[in-house]
Amino acid sequence: MIQKILKSSDLRLRQISKPVVKIDKKVASLIKDLKDTLAVQKDPEGVGLAAPQIGKNLRIFVANFKNFQRVVINPEILGITKLTKSKRPKRKSKIMEGCLSLPHYYGPLARAQKVRVKYLNEENKEIVEEFEGFPAQIVLHEIDHLNGILFVDRIIEQKKKLYKLVNNEWEEMELV
Repeated sequence: MIQKILKSSDLRLRQISKPVVKIDKKVASLIKDLKDTLAVQKDPEGVGLAAPQIGKNLRIFVANFKNFQRVVINPEILGITKLTKSKRPKRKSKIMEGCLSLPHYYGPLARAQKVRVKYLNEENKEIVEEFEGFPAQIVLHEIDHLNGILFVDRIIEQKKKLYKLVNNEWEEMELV
């Protein structure tokens, strides 16, 4: 079922999510809700959605970008390699990071080029996988959500600028 995505001002997004103890019908239903909710996000289009974004304080997220689809439960980062620097914003740059909880706002974040993660999939199978490039950025963004961190926190931390996409043009925003 499609759920409402919490806005960045909602304090529930600042909580550290709890590990999933058992993958049962309740968790399976939550995963379906995450997939359904992500699938209908078109303006802006979403590539990942974490359980806290729909008000569920559990360590689960889904990713869906081209040939990259994952259900990730209880992720644990095993290793990170090399930060990649983003470039100045372009009209359709895939490097600009955004968030469905703060729609139409983006920033040129530096994220790890590769990340190695251990997690459970929806069949309760333990997976150890290395993600590279844009999938690594998605995974790190969603793990941040599970830890109560929003991408604007990373913007401030890296002293980057925040932009709003208005009528297909980038407008620099003030961070207060």
